[in-house]
Amino acid sequence: MPKIVLYGIDISPPVRACLLTLKALEVPFEYIEVNLFAGEHRNEEFLKKNPQHTVPLLDDNGTYIWDSHAICCYLVDKYGKTDELYPKDLVKRAHINQRLFFDASVFFMSLRNISVPNFYKKVDKVPQEKIDNVRDGYVHLENFLGDNLYLTGNNFNISDFCCAATASSLPAVLEMDPHKFPKIKAWLGRLEKLPYYKEANKDGAEKYIKMLKNVLTVV
Repeated sequence: MPKIVLYGIDISPPVRACLLTLKALEVPFEYIEVNLFAGEHRNEEFLKKNPQHTVPLLDDNGTYIWDSHAICCYLVDKYGKTDELYPKDLVKRAHINQRLFFDASVFFMSLRNISVPNFYKKVDKVPQEKIDNVRDGYVHLENFLGDNLYLTGNNFNISDFCCAATASSLPAVLEMDPHKFPKIKAWLGRLEKLPYYKEANKDGAEKYIKMLKNVLTVV
């Protein structure tokens, strides 16, 4: 078995999406924590592996991949005993890709655009429009779930992992009203029953929320 190393930090939703995928696949891996606040992602050694200086970063026996969505897809394609987490059927895969791209470009970005200025520049004033973007993300996710148990049907896949890592972190900036978004609440509840969910996602999400909650002011 090739040596797999995941570089990351537990508070990061994208890192946690990869941890969920690795745990679901039961693939042995080494986890190396990168202290972003100390600038470890910008040292020469890390930049050689990932010039974009982001986490997560996957090292699969010398093959370097970054961006959580790309990593999750790669892991299932290479190490999945089945394709259940990322089906090869083109229609099913297209639906999953849509949810992945939604997380990458809309859902997670609504969170990142608030948290990163605070983490690195101590910006604690948040324009209302940024909060509105988070709320819009909740609305879209609720609609995506529809009558399904999970994001694209009645079986979970990597799009659930990516979006759940984000959704479980969003209360740091905007609490989710369970009465307005009951489908999201039920969906997260189902995922929380996975035996690896707490270690791979919930603990890190709670750290993330603790760092930001009650720190930000909407203006």
